[in-house]
Amino acid sequence: MNLNKYRVILASNSPRRKELLAGLDIKYEIRVMVGIDESYPAGLSGEEIPQYISRKKADAYEESMQLDELIITADTVVWTGEEVLGKPKDEDEARDMLRRLSGQTHQVITGVTLFTDRWKKTFSTVSDVTFSVLSDEEIDYYVSRYQPMDKAGAYGIQEWIGYVGVESLRGSYFNVMGLPVQRLYKELKTI
Repeated sequence: MNLNKYRVILASNSPRRKELLAGLDIKYEIRVMVGIDESYPAGLSGEEIPQYISRKKADAYEESMQLDELIITADTVVWTGEEVLGKPKDEDEARDMLRRLSGQTHQVITGVTLFTDRWKKTFSTVSDVTFSVLSDEEIDYYVSRYQPMDKAGAYGIQEWIGYVGVESLRGSYFNVMGLPVQRLYKELKTI
């Protein structure tokens, strides 16, 4: 009920984020701006990267927002402990990313920014994901039949690769999908 005074806007074209926010039974609209620069300064690591990018996305929406709007921006990255894996540019890069994740534990980090014309809050959620060793045949099967190019780290946990490759998960499953809805719900309750 505390959201009744706002028009909630999800500033994302991600089908997974749309599905996850809908699962909270919150009435919302989609608004997408194309061409937002998602680069970040060298030297950022881990949680700093998706928080920075989600704030940068929020900044892009500030000029066009209405007084009654609450806008949600988000960015998800895969962090290997030494490098960030974003969305692959092609199938070869997707295969390479999956080979690097094979048999390893990595972190999936989503930064979320909530803002109105009066305030802005950014937070992040971290989930640890451990993959079993993936064969080249399994990687090729996934890359050729699914859509790894629109996903950080070249995989969707809710798809075939998650079924056969994820050995363990510590943290939020929904965060790995792209939106930490439990944490988002808690934050929205405090508004």
